[in-house]
Amino acid sequence: MARSAALAEFLAEAQAALGRTNGPAAKVSAEVVARWSSLGVTGAAPQRLKVCDYITAALSQNHSRLAACFSALEGQLRWTRRITADPADSIFWNGHANAIVLGPGGLEERSDVLVGATVMAPGTLYPDHSHPPAEVYLPLSSGAWWNSEMAWNDPGLDGFIYNPPGILHAMRAGDKPFLALWFLPT
Repeated sequence: MARSAALAEFLAEAQAALGRTNGPAAKVSAEVVARWSSLGVTGAAPQRLKVCDYITAALSQNHSRLAACFSALEGQLRWTRRITADPADSIFWNGHANAIVLGPGGLEERSDVLVGATVMAPGTLYPDHSHPPAEVYLPLSSGAWWNSEMAWNDPGLDGFIYNPPGILHAMRAGDKPFLALWFLPT
């Protein structure tokens, strides 16, 4: 299997953006990039949720090459709700979606890395959660991140967020749609 031109270009731009991280995030970024150098197998069929209608507006905030490459790729992704989302929380249930680019259920099925995206409608809070691997976020729109070691923070479109392994963290959309990429070695 060969990667599609759109996926290969997206990964090249993501690698360049991850190359701007520093500190512990740089180590995680390098590990993620090293793992995706080998090919995975063809993954899941595309699927969209209504909240994905916010992707275009979120990307209008960002004129980077990475944002353009993600725009070319996002229609091929399988967008789903967080597994633990409660339908009774209608704001979160209807206001978010995640998609895997590389990893289980992604464009490339693989178990060594997770590369994905989250979109949220304005005013949506992605609740506190944690997971064993460290994580690096690259914002594609405005938004805010929090973890138990830092206050709410918007790093800007050229910034990044690093979450150490196992740390409690969350993210939220302000008055505009939120879109971010996330990278985890597994």
